[in-house]
Amino acid sequence: MNARVLKLHFWSQLDGALCRGANRWCMGGRWLWRYFALVSRLGDGIVWYALMLALCLAGSPGTALRMALAGIAGLAIYRLIKSRSRRPRPLHADPAIVSRVPPLDRYSFPSGHTLHATTFTLIACSAHPWLAVVLLPLAISIAASRVLLGLHYPSDVLIGAALGLALAEAAIAF
Repeated sequence: MNARVLKLHFWSQLDGALCRGANRWCMGGRWLWRYFALVSRLGDGIVWYALMLALCLAGSPGTALRMALAGIAGLAIYRLIKSRSRRPRPLHADPAIVSRVPPLDRYSFPSGHTLHATTFTLIACSAHPWLAVVLLPLAISIAASRVLLGLHYPSDVLIGAALGLALAEAAIAF
C-alpha cells in the first residue's frame, strides 16, 4: 500500500473506532440515548421551522428568509454529496453499532442534521445574539446525537458543520 492509502485507512479506522466508542457510551445509559434521540428528532426540522415562524412573528422576517434560503441550498448540497459519496451509515457498516433511531435516508456523508443546525444557529444568532444561550447547546447536542446514535461518523459531522458554517457566512453576507 502506498502512503496515501495507509493514511486514509488510518483515518477511516479512527472514525469507526470513535463512532463505536461514542455509541457504546450512549447506549449504556437509558436517559442518554433518550435525550439524544429527542434532540436528533428536533433536528429533523421541527425546531428550525418553529424558529423561522417565531422570527417572522417577532418582526425579523429577513432573518427567517435567510434561514429558509440557506436551508434549501444546504439540502441541495448535502443531497448531491450523499448521492455521490454513498458512504454507508455506521449502523449499517458495523454490527457493533446499535441504533434505536431509524435514519432518514440510506447514506452517511455528510450529516445534514449538523449542516442545518450549524447554518440556522449561526444565522439566527448573528441577528439575535441572545438566542445563542439556547441555540448553541441545541446545535451541539444535535451534532453529537448523530454520532452517539450510530447514524454518522465523526467526520460526517465535522464536514456537515463546515458546510453549515460556509452556508451561514454566505447567507449573512447576502
